[in-house]
Amino acid sequence: MAHRFLRPALLVALLLALLTPARPARAQDEAALVALARAIHGRVMTLDTHVDISPSAFRADTLNYVTGIARNQVDIPKMEAGGLDAVFLIVYVGQARTIDSAAMAAAYASAIEKFEAIHRLTDSLAPTRVGLARTAVDARRIYASGRKVIFIGIENGFSVGTDLSRIKQFADLGGRYLSLAHNGHSQFSDSNTGERDGVWLHNGLSPLGREAVAELNKWGIMIDISHPSKASMMQTLSLTTAPIIASHSGVRALCDHSRNLDDEQLLGMKKNGGVVQLVAFNGYVKCNPARDAERQAAIDVLRTHYGVTGANPRDVSSSVQALPEDRRNAYLSAQEDITARRYPTDPSATVKDFVNHIDYTVQLIGIEHVGISSDFDGGGGVDGWRNASETFNVTLELVRRGYTEAQIEKIWSGNLLRVLTAAQTTAARLQRGAR
Repeated sequence: MAHRFLRPALLVALLLALLTPARPARAQDEAALVALARAIHGRVMTLDTHVDISPSAFRADTLNYVTGIARNQVDIPKMEAGGLDAVFLIVYVGQARTIDSAAMAAAYASAIEKFEAIHRLTDSLAPTRVGLARTAVDARRIYASGRKVIFIGIENGFSVGTDLSRIKQFADLGGRYLSLAHNGHSQFSDSNTGERDGVWLHNGLSPLGREAVAELNKWGIMIDISHPSKASMMQTLSLTTAPIIASHSGVRALCDHSRNLDDEQLLGMKKNGGVVQLVAFNGYVKCNPARDAERQAAIDVLRTHYGVTGANPRDVSSSVQALPEDRRNAYLSAQEDITARRYPTDPSATVKDFVNHIDYTVQLIGIEHVGISSDFDGGGGVDGWRNASETFNVTLELVRRGYTEAQIEKIWSGNLLRVLTAAQTTAARLQRGAR
């Protein structure tokens, strides 16, 4: 015979269950998700493929990469705090306005200075905390030892000059990727900046640039297409015998910037077997080209009205300072109105916005062709990943989106290390004279 009434204790339990809010359960779910993400973050090798450096941070007599530099986004203490296990430190040289022997000699000297600085870090400043990796095997061995992994990337082949034997020299020094141009056309390749300026030098690769592709393949240096023009990239794809990389680029469909890759380029990377290292650079993650164009048009009208001229920010500033005081003040007030009130800057991109680029690329070309970069100390950073100490937040967002540990391992380092190994395997074959 069924009971017509609930026992008092059961009634109280039922009422408590109905009245207890769901928030504690959600909090428990969140805590479990964070714990899962922390466990994964601790097990996978996290690799950032683009971190700029200043040689002054690699001296023993100053605050340096070992002791920690407050204004740097990356140093050893920040890597340790954030669980960033491996980085490509960058041998970067700017593109000179003139492509001549004197400018290339200066670029070469600057590159050598940065190579020496990185070797000083790994050989004498912190050999017990970091190690220089030349192969994927090296990277995994150093990582297993509890040290941080240091790779070397070369940004802008301008430093090679016209002496292609320097490509082997750079490989011997530990360089493991190289871009044939930066912001500005080089002796090897057009830059993405041609799209902005409407000016091209080679319509892609120069004849010397085509030779450089073969040399890079021969000596196991991955070709980086992040800064060169689209035409240069597509020609590189037709020439290279090894997979290539984009060391720090975003998705053009999500942010229409000349530094980002469109779908045709992304699909080309898939066909090549390469990897796109999506970059957490605010201006490449989130942009508003229509608003930016309107702002620039208004600024152009303002400059014409006041007679302000100049081809670069320094010249424009000099022209403004040369105005009579009343006109200078009026100009600056009008400029402030345009930049800060009529066309205000969008809120900063976030880790969520950044991972949208990862999602898009995974869905278009597959998880095997996607990686991560920051461009820290070169302008990179989004809310939630402002420096190396916040690296965990990227893994946490990947876990939130349902990526598995195996998938996260591929994105953080597995894919890049696969491409590096393939490039070096191709090099060994080419050095034997095989095809």
